[in-house]
Amino acid sequence: MLITVYTIVVVALLFGLTIFVHELGHFIAAKACGLVVDVFSIGFGPAVWKRRVNGITYKIGCLPLGGYVALPQLDPSGTAIVQGTNAPADLTPFKDTDGKPVEAPRLLPPIAPWKRIIVSASGAIGNMILAVIIAWAVYLIGKPATPAERSATVGFVDKECAAWKAGLRIGDEILTVNREPVKSWVDFMIVCARSTQAVVVVRHNTQTLSMSIPTERGFLGEQTVRGVDGRGLCMVLRAEEGMSAARAGLKGGDIIVGFNGQEIISRAQLIALVGERKGLASPIKVKRNHEIVESTVTPDYDAKENQVRIGIQFNTAEVEFDEIVHPSPWSQIRSHATAIVKVLSALTTPGQAGPASRSVGGPLAILINYYYIVRASLMYAVWFTGFLNVNLGILNMLPIPVLDGGHILFSLWEVVFRRAPNARIVTVVTNAFAILLIGVFIILTGRDIWRFTPAKKYWDKLNGGAQTNVTAAGVTK
Repeated sequence: MLITVYTIVVVALLFGLTIFVHELGHFIAAKACGLVVDVFSIGFGPAVWKRRVNGITYKIGCLPLGGYVALPQLDPSGTAIVQGTNAPADLTPFKDTDGKPVEAPRLLPPIAPWKRIIVSASGAIGNMILAVIIAWAVYLIGKPATPAERSATVGFVDKECAAWKAGLRIGDEILTVNREPVKSWVDFMIVCARSTQAVVVVRHNTQTLSMSIPTERGFLGEQTVRGVDGRGLCMVLRAEEGMSAARAGLKGGDIIVGFNGQEIISRAQLIALVGERKGLASPIKVKRNHEIVESTVTPDYDAKENQVRIGIQFNTAEVEFDEIVHPSPWSQIRSHATAIVKVLSALTTPGQAGPASRSVGGPLAILINYYYIVRASLMYAVWFTGFLNVNLGILNMLPIPVLDGGHILFSLWEVVFRRAPNARIVTVVTNAFAILLIGVFIILTGRDIWRFTPAKKYWDKLNGGAQTNVTAAGVTK
């Protein structure tokens, strides 16, 4: 319970910080440029807390999926700007249909286009500044890294899948996919998610081989090469009493590095090898406190689990790291920016748009990923926050009405043509894109729910209900 509360609090703080610096950028620039600020809000919907100070309402909304700074002078319809050359001659009080006075629109001065551009861009600038600060913190402190983050080596290939038939084998080092170089398993998955066919070049022993592998829908709907996995740690959570692993002296925290003379580089590989050794004494090597310990186990058939096992458990609810890395700040920023640019490029490229769109998640997916990342490592969550800030900064600068880039586009129009775009057209286009954006969010959120609900049921079944431990070597498929 305490871990869950801690995780939720950290997620709220890190995600909230991302929103806060974006809106703070707008707020500071607006005040510096002399714009009127009505509201500074973190979150949407009814306020759970608010306070009005010097004419500005500060609040926290009940839906923590974003935020906003209300700037009436950036209203694309221009209805708030009635002072100056466009000011009406008659400024008598407005009256309703009964002739009673009502509050008239405020008379706000028009804002120069260059000021609107600065204010609009400042949110993304705030995100990029935070991303740079985070990148330096990750560089100086370091972040945990899994084998799959540092290597594009194949950890497992199912003998029934298309990749095996194409020639891919355990231990192959993937060099390129669709002519793009890959340096980690994450890179491999990202490239495969953008195409229905993966042309893979690998280093197999001393040979360089090329093969074409079709990608398929993964468990969560993403495009992937099925039956294939990267390197991973075989860290023992516990050895079951009375079974072969316990009799051989295996303990929680041991990392299995060898079985029956073969190097073990993934859980799935170990599970497959154990399944082939029913009733046969097999040597096993584990890494324990930086030392290699050798023993012998005898896999046996477990009728309850309906598979051959040695009786160990892995914790599949946690991500297991084995090294602390210190990536340079620039390499982090470049990697973050490259990832989102490639996704945007795929979404606008025929033949790639469909597969790429299936791999895109919405706000709910971000929060769920945040939850598991925080549970894995605080510094990994800090690194992910940097990634999120770079992504948010780039996405908000797209020249789309409603986004900050749309405001900049309208301001540039005024600079180039020496007159503001037609207010009615701007209003219609902005409202249309607002509806479209809301629709996209609803679709993505619905898809996230659809994806993660069966995923949760699957893992709950795999974990035996409320337990977080999975009986492995093997895991019931």
